[in-house]
Amino acid sequence: MNKPVLTPRQQQIYELVREQGFLTVEHLAEQFAVTRQTIRKEVNELAARALVQRFHGGAGLPSSLENASYGMRRILNLPEKRRIARLLAQHIPDRASLFINIGTTTEEVAKELASKHGLRVITNNLHVANILSENEDIEVIVAGGLVRGRDRGIIGELTVDFINQFKVDFGIIGISGIDLDGSLLDFDYREVLVARAIINNSRRIFLATDSSKFGRNAMVRLGHLSQVHDLFTDQEPPGYLTGVLASIDTAVHVAAPE
Repeated sequence: MNKPVLTPRQQQIYELVREQGFLTVEHLAEQFAVTRQTIRKEVNELAARALVQRFHGGAGLPSSLENASYGMRRILNLPEKRRIARLLAQHIPDRASLFINIGTTTEEVAKELASKHGLRVITNNLHVANILSENEDIEVIVAGGLVRGRDRGIIGELTVDFINQFKVDFGIIGISGIDLDGSLLDFDYREVLVARAIINNSRRIFLATDSSKFGRNAMVRLGHLSQVHDLFTDQEPPGYLTGVLASIDTAVHVAAPE
């Protein structure tokens, strides 16, 4: 059974830790006017979901070695992901060819694309394949390789070889983190190899990511923002990326609240 959505206080604690890197239990207790015991319970819950890392006396950024669970990622920032997906889908014409990779945001994109006509979609995400195959007017091609049980993503050398057989109009990718210098970061090097193949074999790259990924840490470098033609997100990128974006040709599209 999936765990429920974060409470408002848990969401705020998560955002504060993400912004500041580390906060003590005492500081959080004062911030929210609750007991230290209450904060410890909240931190324990967030740590169990791999959203923060619990330290003696406080909470810090999660490990760069592992991502949050798939069930948690599906519900985290879901309204923002849906807005991003709607905006991105407006830029995909009927009868286009495209790659869609692994990710909960790209799955929301697939839902928005499901009413399009004549698309030909190549994906290494079984959830995306299930969503789009409901439309008989969309041709779905599933990449071969190792199926990762936790999120139904398909990865490995066979997947890379399969992707390399195609050249498509659009590559739609997600990401786990964008570093201060514009580096695109993720957690699984096998997944990254597939994403790189998608970038190399797409005429135009669309990156779909909510603003929580700005400044988020992960261990494996996928590439750089300069390789992305269009960035779709829910907020203007933070100031430290302003210089990076000014020096490259990446167009930024912000899906504002409706």
